[in-house]
Amino acid sequence: MSTHESFSPFQRLLITIAVMSATLIQVLDTTIVNVALPHMEGTLAATPDQITWVLTSYLVASAIFMPLTGYFTDRWGRKNYLLICIGGFVVASVLCGAAENLTEMVIFRLVQGVFGAGLVPLSQAIMTDIFPPEERGKAMALWGVGVMIGPILGPTLGGYLTDVATWRWNFYINVPIGIASMLLTWQFLPKAPRKERQMDWLGLLFISLAIGSLQYFLDRGNQADWLHATDICVAVFIFTVSVPAFLWHTLGEQKRQALFDPAIFLDRNFMICSCLLGAFGLGLYGSMILLPLMTEGLLNYPVVTTGLVMAPRGIGTMISMMICGRLLTRQVDARILIFCGILLACFGTYIGTWYTMEISRIWIIVPVVIQGFGLGMVFVPLSAVAFATLPSALRPEAAGLFSLLRTIGSSAGISIVSTLLARDAQRFWNQEGGFVHPFNQAMWHFLHATGLSYGSPKGMSLLAAMVGRQAQMLAYVNAYAFITVSFFVMLPLVLLLKKSVQQSPVDVVSSE
Repeated sequence: MSTHESFSPFQRLLITIAVMSATLIQVLDTTIVNVALPHMEGTLAATPDQITWVLTSYLVASAIFMPLTGYFTDRWGRKNYLLICIGGFVVASVLCGAAENLTEMVIFRLVQGVFGAGLVPLSQAIMTDIFPPEERGKAMALWGVGVMIGPILGPTLGGYLTDVATWRWNFYINVPIGIASMLLTWQFLPKAPRKERQMDWLGLLFISLAIGSLQYFLDRGNQADWLHATDICVAVFIFTVSVPAFLWHTLGEQKRQALFDPAIFLDRNFMICSCLLGAFGLGLYGSMILLPLMTEGLLNYPVVTTGLVMAPRGIGTMISMMICGRLLTRQVDARILIFCGILLACFGTYIGTWYTMEISRIWIIVPVVIQGFGLGMVFVPLSAVAFATLPSALRPEAAGLFSLLRTIGSSAGISIVSTLLARDAQRFWNQEGGFVHPFNQAMWHFLHATGLSYGSPKGMSLLAAMVGRQAQMLAYVNAYAFITVSFFVMLPLVLLLKKSVQQSPVDVVSSE
């Protein structure tokens, strides 16, 4: 690929629009169909348990093929592979929108995940290369906006399209965006040289088994009651065997024969940033599923209102990303930005541990803005630091691994938070239910105010509903506490980053 000097500002702008459009539709599809699942059940004749395969199939396929970005980039060239990914993703989106049964939908979602896997790491590698070193922080800010805004807007946009049209438009919306992205890519992105490279089939087998089993464990574990289910135990066994086998095989292969260049794993900053990104994804996606569940399921907000109270998170994220991009170009220590961003994310999430049934909307919006601002301050410098000390030849492979860690972290966050909600709600139901007895004077006063009596069917039904709602609220409070801790434990890792990365966009190029 051409060096950054060969691109005019106008060409950089068009390439940025092209790759960010592709990135947006890929990350959007990880969450946009979530709210449409109940509507898809009837059309596809699926049970609630079966319909979740619409999400699982996409995530598993995407996770398996994401680390292969470097291999396909070498073999086919960056431009050709990006065009193939966008075109395949658009065709698969059309097929998903036209699916008539669950089998077709799962197959088409698998195909969509295969082609969509390379879009995020490709866009990150391209954005890093086309911008000069002094503007690389701004480039990562632009890239981060697309990656972060997609999952945030997904549930809101999906609910709106499902409400005003049909769930099929959650897939058809990718078509015009994808076509525009293909045209811009074809016209303005220069071709990169290809490299002769052999496929490491044994390494591919090991990594596919490891990623597929882990993704299956995270996506299906809560529904299957984790290790009490045979298929989950099998998935855990496959994962524990495949990971050591893959590492042994990769470190024992020659440099260009292995699926990944072992030099990637020796880069200290990249590995620490990858771990931080995994924890970051856990907190981000875990908090993202909490808010709509609480506002719609517990506080009875309409879908549109939920979207409005969630939107400020995206606004705060975009503002902080742009600010961080400028600060990085002025050689502000990236570790300070990451540290402050984590603290802000902690504080924004910690406010949720004080929620009650009587909270007003402002107490939802303000913490969401604080959290969004903190997340933006983490993501941009983290993305810049991760690739600062890597040679440009390793960036496509590293970008695939980097995005994979974000995907796994997000799946872990969703699974852990879902499990905490379900089990804590049951636990608090039993605890709170212990206060429902004839000797509780507060209960008698409450029933008297409603004109009901203890033991009557309506009175007991009202008490059961109140206990259930209070138990759910306590479960949400505990979930917010867990996410706060998950953000907080990231802080020691920040201290392990090399101080030399503070001017990463400038220092990297001078060292290369």
